[in-house]
Parts: sequence; structure tokens; C-alpha cells
Amino acid sequence: MTELDQLTTLCERLGASRAQAATMAAQLAKRADQIAAERGIAREEALRGLLEIVVKGRAGEVPARYAAPPTGPEAGA
Repeated sequence: MTELDQLTTLCERLGASRAQAATMAAQLAKRADQIAAERGIAREEALRGLLEIVVKGRAGEVPARYAAPPTGPEAGA
């Protein structure tokens, strides 16, 4: 099974149709290549970060590094 097949299967398991999952998988792979080149990091690390965003987003969560900083009295503002 290729990486693209694995990504497609993952996207399907997260609720996408087969066609949507294939498109999403191709976009994830392409963006991982771009991020790796832009940031000088391993492609696997870039893909891992993207997959974290996808999985947490599907669950309605925001990865900690993207969460807005706390505001208001509870934040000591």
C-alpha cells in the first residue's frame, strides 16, 4: 500500500467520501513536500504535523500550538 493509499484510507475513516479522501490525500502529500522545503524539516515531520491538524480538527479540537492565547481576567490581563 502506497503512502497516498494510506492517506486516502485515513481520510475515508475520518468521514470523507472516496473521491474527497483521494483529493485530500493528494493535497496533504503535496503540502507536506512544500512545508518540508520551506522549513528545512523532514517530510515525515511535516506530514505528521498536518495529520495532527486533520485529526484534531475532525474531533473539533485545536492543536495547542495553534490555540489562541488566553484573554480576559483569567489570563491575568
